[in-house]
Amino acid sequence: MDYDYSDDIFITVNGFNMFHGIKPFKLDSILKLKKEPNNDYDSEAIAVELRYAGKSAYIANSVKTVIKGTMSAGRIYDKILDEDYAQVKFISTNAIIAKILTSDEIIVLSKNPNSDINHI
Repeated sequence: MDYDYSDDIFITVNGFNMFHGIKPFKLDSILKLKKEPNNDYDSEAIAVELRYAGKSAYIANSVKTVIKGTMSAGRIYDKILDEDYAQVKFISTNAIIAKILTSDEIIVLSKNPNSDINHI
């Protein structure tokens, strides 16, 4: 069966070297996305938090850092809540690709008391 990616929103996560590096990120990790409207460098900045590491990265927002086929922080800024969630799908040495979770996916994950989504 073919998978239809047309409704999925993928993002590039980078800037992790300013924090703990890439090591805390694992495939399928749940990421909390938090808008930072008062960020001194980017009014559309979206920080990325991990359960055990706290603030760990940012969503890419530059044509130089956004991987083709993913959306920048600026493109998703008005599409997500002030706090929302994503899940890591791919990891390379200098970037992570994550999928924004739908409200249905968030509900399913939150039913598991051990899910990271309940602890970020």
